[in-house]
Amino acid sequence: MAHGDPRNWMWSEAVEMLSRAERMHREVFSPRSTRAQPIWEPPVDVLETDQEILIFIALPGIAPEQVEAAIEGSTVLVSGRRVLPPQLRTAIIHRLELPQGRFERRIPLPPGRYDSIARTASDGCMLISLHKAR
Repeated sequence: MAHGDPRNWMWSEAVEMLSRAERMHREVFSPRSTRAQPIWEPPVDVLETDQEILIFIALPGIAPEQVEAAIEGSTVLVSGRRVLPPQLRTAIIHRLELPQGRFERRIPLPPGRYDSIARTASDGCMLISLHKAR
């Protein structure tokens, strides 16, 4: 076969795709420890006003008491787990787009000092507000 033969190009592309599929299969189906690594990260918005830092974390269907949030140095660490409700575990699933399993997100904080922290939930989001110290 000649160097410019399209069959060579197609064969190398097919081998590369098979290699990627095998890598993905190993990552998805590899055994996990009892302290599972996070599977997904929720999206966040970080806003700053004169008085506070507001962190909105999209966590639809997850109760605030199921979410851990802690300040670690100059970041806020948010973690938890989303699981299917018991009544849906035997359901026929036609589409499942909301990620399931353990999540974790490290959110860098703007420089500063904070004297109080509040945590609330609204419209599928958790809101963490950090009041700026004066």
